[in-house]
Amino acid sequence: MHAVPIAVDKTKVDPPADNRDPPESADTGLHYDRYLREVIDFLEKDPHFREKLHNTDMESIKQGKLAKELDFVSHHVRTKLDELKRQEVNRLRTLIKAKQDMEGGKGLTVDYEALLRQFQHLNHMNPHTFEVEDLDRLIRSATSDLENYDKNRHEDFKRYEMMKEHERREHLKTLDEEARKREEQLYEEMRKKHAEHPKVNHPGSQDQLKEVWEETDGLDPDDFDPKTFFSLHDTNGDGYFDEQELEALFTKELEKLYDPTHEEDDMMEMEEERLRMREHVMNEVDTNKDRLVSLKEFMAATKKKEFLDTDPWETLEQGQMYTEEEMREFEEHLAREENDLNQKTADLQRQRDELELQQEKLNAQKVELQQAMEHMDKIKQQKTEPAAEVKVPLTPGEAAIPVLPGDSQSIPAGHQQGSPVHS
Repeated sequence: MHAVPIAVDKTKVDPPADNRDPPESADTGLHYDRYLREVIDFLEKDPHFREKLHNTDMESIKQGKLAKELDFVSHHVRTKLDELKRQEVNRLRTLIKAKQDMEGGKGLTVDYEALLRQFQHLNHMNPHTFEVEDLDRLIRSATSDLENYDKNRHEDFKRYEMMKEHERREHLKTLDEEARKREEQLYEEMRKKHAEHPKVNHPGSQDQLKEVWEETDGLDPDDFDPKTFFSLHDTNGDGYFDEQELEALFTKELEKLYDPTHEEDDMMEMEEERLRMREHVMNEVDTNKDRLVSLKEFMAATKKKEFLDTDPWETLEQGQMYTEEEMREFEEHLAREENDLNQKTADLQRQRDELELQQEKLNAQKVELQQAMEHMDKIKQQKTEPAAEVKVPLTPGEAAIPVLPGDSQSIPAGHQQGSPVHS
């Protein structure tokens, strides 16, 4: 998770030329990150807007004061912003259509205008031009989404941990008493093994930064200088630590806790620990709450007593990630979801059985219909066939007289079947 890339290098005097490529910015993790970065990057190309951005505090930006400056940017930038907005609207429409197709709505008419309302980072009622309202919406949405992003990550991690524990408990239920004891013993051994690690320094403290200075930068800890340290780790040289640059400073501390080759170390927990460390430093150092740490803020933090804190950092395993009550509610929720899924499965099976029964009836009707058709064809064929001739044999020397079935012509005396023969 990284900061909104709207802060710029305030130490530069000359604005960039209009023909420069947009600078690379850190990924914010938002689904509209690319649109956000491209809009900000092109706005920074405008000298007037760039100057206003330098002189506007974060609170004023949140209140929409900066967005009003859009009316004064150059025509070239406005034209590019119009193009970016049209591309974003098309991207959202493509996503909506793809989702509809995946959910089985392929071929159905899609009400894009209604579905676009769920996206608050642009004005969907005007899909063609980028206006003041679009910039205001983009800033407000990004600020709000980023503020909630970390909270949502914490909630996701808590659910992840509770699911792990739920699956462990369910597995234990399948074991006999002896196997269950062995499994419990192994679980406790793994926990103890993970807890055995070197001291983890307080994030942002002098001890923590000096360790980076010595082990990562290869410098003498006695020569530690905060300003030089800041310059070394401001990797993009913009005069600020963004969230990505801050998190990189905690790598050494995290390596004390987690090793991807160790079974007892969970890499998901490592990312949660990284997030906790970054939030801790931001809360102490980022005084204007713009999700960036300026050199001024950093230097001020090194003068506080917290900077000299030598107490170890309280790691995840030392705290309680969830209560037993939360675990109970989580398992009840899982049980309800499982019941709902089983009910849906049963309903689908019943529908399948009904369809199969209907298919069997249809197949039987088809067989009966086929048999009836064949019978009708036989009758029709019999009616259209020519009548067969019956030849009555005569005495030697006489020709046979053909007689058709039903012919009432009498047979000459002496030739009728059954007539007595006289000598």
